[in-house]
Amino acid sequence: MEDLEFKDVQQHWDKFLSSAMDWAPRILTAIVSALLIYLIGSWLIRVITRVTEKAFKKRQMDVSLQRFLINLITWVLNILLFIVVVTQLGVQTSAFVAIIGAAGLAIGLALQGSLANFAGGILILLLKPFRVGDFITSQSGISGTVQEIDIFNTKLTTPQNQLVVVPNGDLSNSGITNFTHMGTRRTWFDIGVSYDTDLKQAKEILLEVIKNNGYAMETPAPQVVVTELGDSAINLSVRVTATNENFWTMHEQLLIDCKAALDNAGIEIPFPQRDIHIRDKTE
Repeated sequence: MEDLEFKDVQQHWDKFLSSAMDWAPRILTAIVSALLIYLIGSWLIRVITRVTEKAFKKRQMDVSLQRFLINLITWVLNILLFIVVVTQLGVQTSAFVAIIGAAGLAIGLALQGSLANFAGGILILLLKPFRVGDFITSQSGISGTVQEIDIFNTKLTTPQNQLVVVPNGDLSNSGITNFTHMGTRRTWFDIGVSYDTDLKQAKEILLEVIKNNGYAMETPAPQVVVTELGDSAINLSVRVTATNENFWTMHEQLLIDCKAALDNAGIEIPFPQRDIHIRDKTE
């Protein structure tokens, strides 16, 4: 009885050794080929990353976008390399693909708002509706100088020196006014004069003030235009262009000098008023 059991064990052991010897070359080949694929793939990923980084720098792409895209490309290539190596070892990758798909769906549902901001950040960095240093106003009324553009949000500094963090999803889906993109700004304000004013004289006085302003640009030509016959005054629109750096200085000087020039010429700048007529019904 013991001899039979020993023979059975010996037979199983012999079969195991025979199968192991049959499978050993295949396993060894799979391991070696997987290792070679990993080493060559890792080297190719590093080469692709360096070439991509040089191409981004040559195109002068935004630094934040460069880092993000390089990290994204590296992660995608590493995931593909992992799948290829695992497949070479004989592991079925359909389960991995299903897990990655389910995880991606769950993450997408959980982070809908963040993904919208992420997509908005990519659009802003690619399309460049504004850059760091630009003064912008969004459709929601937020204004400020752009300090930093991240993947998820943009940081603005308001004229009151307050830091405002705006989600990129809101900025990319709303209208944006970029005041500094063109390099120059045009002031556009109204001055009201009384109805008995000689309008040609008033326009000549204001144009002379503009001519004497050191920050006013000759091109495009300054304008003084009659725009409205208002309730209490005739409105003259003053339109002058200056560089972004000198805009507010010019704007303030024009307001001060225009009022002084009109006062010296005896031209009234009226304030809103009403004439009240009282009738005596007893007459």
